[in-house]
Amino acid sequence: MPLGRILVVDDEDSMCQYLSILLRKEGYTVRTANSGAQALKAIEEEPADLVMTDIQMPKMDGIQLLKGIKAMDPTTPVVIMTAYASEQSAIDAVNLGAFSYLQKHCKNDEIKIVVRNALALRQAKTEAQELRRELSKKKTTKSIIGQSPRMRSVFKMVDKIASTTATILINGESGTGKELIAQSIHQRSDRANETFVAINCGAIPETLLESQLFGHVKGSFTGADRDHDGFCRQAENGTIFLDEIGETPHAIQVKLLRMLQEREIYPVGSSCPVKVNVRVIAATNRDLEDEVARGNFRTDLYYRLNVIPLNLPSLRDRVDDIPLLVDHFLKRCCPGEYVGPLPTILDDGALRALQAYDWPGNVRELENVIERASIIREGTRITMRDLPTFVADAQGGQAAGGNLAVGGPWTLEDLEKAHILAVLDGSGRARKQTADILGINASTLYRKLKKYGVQDDDDVQALADDLAGTAGEELLAAIDAQLREQDGSVAAPGVPELETVGS
Repeated sequence: MPLGRILVVDDEDSMCQYLSILLRKEGYTVRTANSGAQALKAIEEEPADLVMTDIQMPKMDGIQLLKGIKAMDPTTPVVIMTAYASEQSAIDAVNLGAFSYLQKHCKNDEIKIVVRNALALRQAKTEAQELRRELSKKKTTKSIIGQSPRMRSVFKMVDKIASTTATILINGESGTGKELIAQSIHQRSDRANETFVAINCGAIPETLLESQLFGHVKGSFTGADRDHDGFCRQAENGTIFLDEIGETPHAIQVKLLRMLQEREIYPVGSSCPVKVNVRVIAATNRDLEDEVARGNFRTDLYYRLNVIPLNLPSLRDRVDDIPLLVDHFLKRCCPGEYVGPLPTILDDGALRALQAYDWPGNVRELENVIERASIIREGTRITMRDLPTFVADAQGGQAAGGNLAVGGPWTLEDLEKAHILAVLDGSGRARKQTADILGINASTLYRKLKKYGVQDDDDVQALADDLAGTAGEELLAAIDAQLREQDGSVAAPGVPELETVGS
């Protein structure tokens, strides 16, 4: 098996032949090129583990070739060959990233040693890169919590797309972990050893956003006393994460489109384009298709960004993950005190309340609530009284089993839920007819049923059975009484009619 792939570059055929014979006898695979341009083309077709190049060549010399090779793959070792060991250009080449330099016509053993050391370094860097990538995978797998079907689907997609160079658009509500997913994609990619730059497009004033993204040249505006690279160039060879991409103004959208299409940017105040090599991951909590329809977001940019869409579920759509997340946050908030299991520090009532709450702020809000509760708790356990009122009240009239509690008190959500389910059951599970009776559109009804955990007719039947019991009768009576008190209207038995339920 060949020990390594070596590319020898020299405008003299005799030198190429000499090194080819010597290195092939050592077991290496050797290719030759007679110019810098030919060498770069050969590397594009098949990467080399080591490049040995003459420094004095017409058109493109060894220094220019070195820069070209490092731009393509910074880890490729380059050995410079020079007529004089003390030649300043050879020393400059080492300062620019060359592995070493050799004097032409030096002893064969010297050539063999330098080649062996360069390839050993290359192998060590490759192994280190793979190790860091594997460690990053384990690290991000631990930090992204979730075992629900929705999250397993997200993890599977991340594994599929991480190794590609495709642009990704992450859709999700605020607090669902979009940046964490972007970091995971970067750490699992071939760019894991390069920079990951995150920027919130909605947090930077419009007047500064262009300069922050694309950089500026000295003197381009008041206060620009030096050149500034900008986030895109800082992420060179790595990944740039553009959070809240829907907040970007039209003027910036045009420039982002050019970067995605041409892979080049114009720093503020410069008329010369700068090539960039970055992977773009964008994220939004807005419906960009709707923004496009409204004229707030460019259609062409949307399609450039939406090459691979990745949709993150809200926390209310993965309630089963709440105990795992709570366990994770408690271990971080109570180091040395809590090691699990969860019931040792969180009582059942508090957990049920956490699972009943809607979590508009998603995982970020849950983390804040757990941190607060772990600080203000009076005893060794977190109970309902340690949770914010709005979380504790979310359980409302639900008893431990999740059914409607007898005797109330009932929240507005309980009344709404009972009313919708009664109408739905009374209409023979006809959702369109139910929406018409309620005076809401079908999408609003669908969203509310999803919120109540109603996925199919079996769920409707189970919840309707609850309404058939004593608690359900009391709820319907409460709705009926509320209607009578409001305007004297009389609701149909078992199917109260509200003018509106809300959107």
